Amino acid sequence: MRTTLLVLGAALIGGGALIAAAATTPSRIASSAVTSESVEKAALGKEIREYLIANPEVLVEAMQVLERKQDGQREAVAQKAIREHKAELLNDPESPTGGNAGGDVTIVDFNDYQCPYCKRAHQAVKAVMSADSKIRIVYKDLPILGEPSRIAALAALAAVAQGKHLALHEALMEASGKLDRARILEIAASVGLDVARLEKDMEDPKFKQLIDRNLALAGALGIRGTPAFVVGDQFVPGAIDADTLKQLVANARKR
Repeated sequence: MRTTLLVLGAALIGGGALIAAAATTPSRIASSAVTSESVEKAALGKEIREYLIANPEVLVEAMQVLERKQDGQREAVAQKAIREHKAELLNDPESPTGGNAGGDVTIVDFNDYQCPYCKRAHQAVKAVMSADSKIRIVYKDLPILGEPSRIAALAALAAVAQGKHLALHEALMEASGKLDRARILEIAASVGLDVARLEKDMEDPKFKQLIDRNLALAGALGIRGTPAFVVGDQFVPGAIDADTLKQLVANARKR
């Protein structure tokens, strides 16, 4: 927000200066004197500039109004997408799931295994899931941080065939340091996966297709980064803590 304020302030203040300059600098094309209209614009520009310098809180208020408006628009887009893509969110047969298959609330978790905010949010998800046996979770791999993220997503998806998705998901989320193919396969071996079989399964084109569907779904929801969640019918962008997630689950149950 600070960067946006600076840009907006510079634009408004600079705009006043440009108006003044346009009105007070003789045109190279027109030979006539500066018109009264341009003089009035110059005076107005000067007044706006002086007012904004004297009252910078106006910029803050304007940005707060703009952000509330944008948040409302994003929420409306997300709510429409949740309604229209409910089956894809909740019941894509290729998307790994966990928790209680018959749970009364579903959390849809969009994540990237290299995203530090996803790793932070993962701890909140673990805490809430361990304390609430009535939650179902759907994992939506969204590898947006480069090739290692894509390899990790393919490995996690392929691990389903060996019954090790959750084990690999948690190990990747809790791994520190940089990921690459060798490190990902090392982590896979550490949780008991047959790595040779895993590598072969990772080549199945259905996983690439699933990732493409996840990316399209994220676009429809207006997701601009990871993590992001859908809890019941609520869209939640960004990392969340355990208390916030508990409240979201409670809200979903009320609905």
